[in-house]
Amino acid sequence: MSLTLDSIPTLPGIDSTLAFLKDGYLFASKRCARLGSDAFHTRLGGRPVTFMLGADASRTFWSGGRFDRHGSIPPTATHLLQDNGSSQTLDGEEHRHRKRMFLEMMEPPERDRLRAVFAAEWDDAAGRWQEQGEIVLHDELQSVLTRTAMLWAGLDLRENDAASRAFELGEMVENAGRFGPRNWMARTLRFRTEWWARGVIDGVREGSLDVPEGSAVHRLATQTNLDGTLLDRAVAGVELLNTVRPIVAISRFIVFAALCLNEVPRWRETFAAGDDSDLAHFVTEVRRHAPFFRVMGGRVRRAFEWRQHPFSIGQWVLLDLYGTNHDPRLWPEPYRFRPERFRDWPGDPYTLIPQGGGEYLHDHRCAGEPVTIELMREGVRALSRSIEYGVPPQDLRVSLRHFPAGPASGFRINRVRRSRATWTV
Repeated sequence: MSLTLDSIPTLPGIDSTLAFLKDGYLFASKRCARLGSDAFHTRLGGRPVTFMLGADASRTFWSGGRFDRHGSIPPTATHLLQDNGSSQTLDGEEHRHRKRMFLEMMEPPERDRLRAVFAAEWDDAAGRWQEQGEIVLHDELQSVLTRTAMLWAGLDLRENDAASRAFELGEMVENAGRFGPRNWMARTLRFRTEWWARGVIDGVREGSLDVPEGSAVHRLATQTNLDGTLLDRAVAGVELLNTVRPIVAISRFIVFAALCLNEVPRWRETFAAGDDSDLAHFVTEVRRHAPFFRVMGGRVRRAFEWRQHPFSIGQWVLLDLYGTNHDPRLWPEPYRFRPERFRDWPGDPYTLIPQGGGEYLHDHRCAGEPVTIELMREGVRALSRSIEYGVPPQDLRVSLRHFPAGPASGFRINRVRRSRATWTV
């Protein structure tokens, strides 16, 4: 697929909203293939939009400061996934200033500590799973990861309702791509979670809540703007949720990893035997292969030309993340799960983009991506070594029409018991 001169085709029809919902993750790639183009114009919700995919489009989208994020995704999704004032809604030096805080928060020592907390919480949960007969792994992981995130961030679980937070944070992720009552209910829950987060920030600032100095909560409560003033309490609360919620969302990636271990058992056998030589490649392939974020939106902030086609200020563009991660020009046999492909991968930040592309500091690549990778590795180790389990008959189909996607059953497992390796630790 490629463009010639200034020929970005326009889809026939008045609006593509229904087709976008019907075709889900495959909407853009199917039409690009049919048109023989890396981009096309259409309308969503009556608004003109340009879809793009591929490495060249990705590089153009993420680099050079050509785009900002204002109004680039529907407010129904923005409220649940980021909200106003968050780092992902900022640009320029404001964005870099806030991003530095998150990058410092996710440095290797903190990632190691987070992984250790997750391993301990997983082990505690495994003891409960043994008594339950059968569990839904996705639901259980949301609870485990909520507790993990809160403990790592410096919060005392005795004073914070981890169960309520797990439900609220899970509903935010589950309903960000929906419209109507389910989305409205999730947004109502979000207001309750924001009230809790602002209370945490107020408690730290007032001295009534004691948290470890240097912890994530402490950093957020004391973080300043470019002018040296403290973050507004509401914004600091939003950023607390944007620290905790993405950790909870990793449950989906770990469930996809469990699905791949089940579908290709040799990988589970390899890791169970203690051979981690391809563990990083396995995790990377799960992230490429799994349907996670569908598109990333941006509005042109500085006019430019791409392949001799003009892009004007304010133009709405959606980069197809899933389509780029499955572009056959970049990934031979893109719908086949094959971790070996990453053994010689050069690490191009514009071709593997499940959590954004480009550089962490200067672009909008997710600062939590290294944390995602670390916790996924620990999750795969746990699924391969820490517990033994069965996978009963169930509906493991993954609908590419539903966002966020996942196995229909949530991946049920039964007959869980800690492995001997865990018992002897």
